[in-house]
Amino acid sequence: MTSTKKVRVAVIGAGNCASSLVQGVHYYQKARAEDFVPGLMHVNLGGYHISDIEFSAAFDIDKNKVGKDISEAIYTAPNNTYRFADVPTLNARVYRGMSHDGLGKYLSRIITKAPGQTDDIVRILKDTGTDVVVN
Repeated sequence: MTSTKKVRVAVIGAGNCASSLVQGVHYYQKARAEDFVPGLMHVNLGGYHISDIEFSAAFDIDKNKVGKDISEAIYTAPNNTYRFADVPTLNARVYRGMSHDGLGKYLSRIITKAPGQTDDIVRILKDTGTDVVVN
């Protein structure tokens, strides 16, 4: 049994972990309850199937990711996660996230911070109907 309600998920950061998560949700969306899914204890949990997960938004500070659909941003350098699924367009955008604690010594050599201010995260989460935020 699956729910008729989707769980709308926003991710903080569109890096390698987000890439694996988004690809995994797409890859296993047709898994049956009795299937063994590496890295996933249950295909169906509390009446929600993995296919009930919809990505609603992402937040990042990399100028090469902000403004893109999540499905494109997760494959954008410097991400280097193994590509095991071709994620279709999700109609879920990457917004300019916070950078109040800076980029860090090494990351600042790899990416360029997106210009402008942090997008209105609370408004975006409300407007996109986000249920869960994953960091």
